[in-house]
Amino acid sequence: MILGETNATAVHALGHITLDELFRRAAARRPDAAALIDAPNRALLTDGSPWRLSYAEADRIVSAIAGRLRGMLPTDAIVGIQLPHTVENILTILGVLRAGLIAAPLPMLWRRDDVAAALGRAGAKAFVTCRRAGNCDYASFATRVAAEVFSIRYVCGFGGNLPDGVVSLDDLLAAASQESVRPLDRDGNAAAHLAVLTFEVGSDGPVPVARRHLELLAGGLGILLEGRIAQDATILSAMAPASFAGLCLTLVPWLLSGGTLVLHQPFDAELLARQRLEDRCSTLVLPAPLVFELREAGLFAQGIPATVLAAWHAPEQLASSAEWADRNAALVDIPIFGEAGWVAARRGPGGKPVSLPLGQVVAPRNSVGAGGAVTVAELSVTDRNTMAVSGPIVPRHAFPPGIENAGQPHFAIGRDGAVDTGYPCRADRASHSLAVTAPPSGIVAIGAYRFALAGLMEKIARIDPTATLTAVPDHVTGQRLIGTASDPEAMRLALAGLGLSPLIAGAFALPDAAPRKAVA
Repeated sequence: MILGETNATAVHALGHITLDELFRRAAARRPDAAALIDAPNRALLTDGSPWRLSYAEADRIVSAIAGRLRGMLPTDAIVGIQLPHTVENILTILGVLRAGLIAAPLPMLWRRDDVAAALGRAGAKAFVTCRRAGNCDYASFATRVAAEVFSIRYVCGFGGNLPDGVVSLDDLLAAASQESVRPLDRDGNAAAHLAVLTFEVGSDGPVPVARRHLELLAGGLGILLEGRIAQDATILSAMAPASFAGLCLTLVPWLLSGGTLVLHQPFDAELLARQRLEDRCSTLVLPAPLVFELREAGLFAQGIPATVLAAWHAPEQLASSAEWADRNAALVDIPIFGEAGWVAARRGPGGKPVSLPLGQVVAPRNSVGAGGAVTVAELSVTDRNTMAVSGPIVPRHAFPPGIENAGQPHFAIGRDGAVDTGYPCRADRASHSLAVTAPPSGIVAIGAYRFALAGLMEKIARIDPTATLTAVPDHVTGQRLIGTASDPEAMRLALAGLGLSPLIAGAFALPDAAPRKAVA
């Protein structure tokens, strides 16, 4: 780990360091080591050949991006980022932070409706995207978003043949002798400044969730300790940094370890196995339901021993999951509660999932009072019998400042610093444990994609009053949608025209239609 051994001194030091400073330290220590590696099948996803960058090369590009953006935008301006799970995504987030700006990464499954609502509420000044992802023209729809969101002044993009008005950033990827861009001189503790906005989805649509470097580092350190991720580790991640959990599982552990980050765009099992062996990946970040299928397919039978970080976007499914028994792979369960937070727990010799603790959550688990342990969060039960999260990973203030007094939709943080996740739970006071029993009422979660069902049904009813849309449980994605309409194809096209996600429009596909692949 870049800060040295995981002891009380190192943990305390994280309270005064930024994500960019972590990256700078890694680049200074290992300039020629591999930092970022694209998936070999990148061309199927977006423009350009796969990148394999050393720390020195990545640092030059980050400075080039930072210099370009700093010349365009004022300090602390918000930059929306919607890029595939490629090297440019990681470089752009780091470039935004180095420029003294605030990164707002967005899921690729979001389309115009979600993106415009999110960036409008955030007051974004710029939007960075790509020409295409799969067969979707993201650059063109980004210009339509900019036309709807008054605050956006610049749309920037990677890839060829960008539409008029989109500032190309491709030249920055070839920056050979770019001068280093120094971080801004911040008053007080630079780590206490806002670094990233992610977005929680509720009944009123997406609302920004503001996190400082401090919360991000606390989350990433918790994952690092529970996953026992070593210094200079090679991390293979299929989880994009487009949410708090994605940042804590992918970006921050890589920065803390100073190792190599190998990217995989979900999902190709054969390619994943090849990447793991060729790059000797010791840590894998994967969707939890697929982990068990990959084990049955023998993915972990070959190669170096690995730690698998299993992301449960449907945490209510964790308790009933199969036992884990694989001598070549250790499993760390990470149930995710939207943008409120998550908990990480390594499975023991028995292979059963560990119960959620009622009270303090530390990393590593079962190490209360140990010198290297850190407090990550605290879990409690609300008066509504839902789970609440407080502690170091939870944001301190709603965004923008003062919105909680304006009667507008916002991410609610209680006076006690706790956030209600909305997940119904059952507490066992004798064992000091919690069990999540169901998903939040009215919120549909398909993998990492979340939305409010009520608002969607209003839009559907305006198109076809006889139409229905139902969310049903799914063992792989958590939930899936089934839609009926008098004319399913017309409904599908109408929803796509409104700028809604293909997961929603696809629920009305004809039964005999060929399956459609969505960019995850």
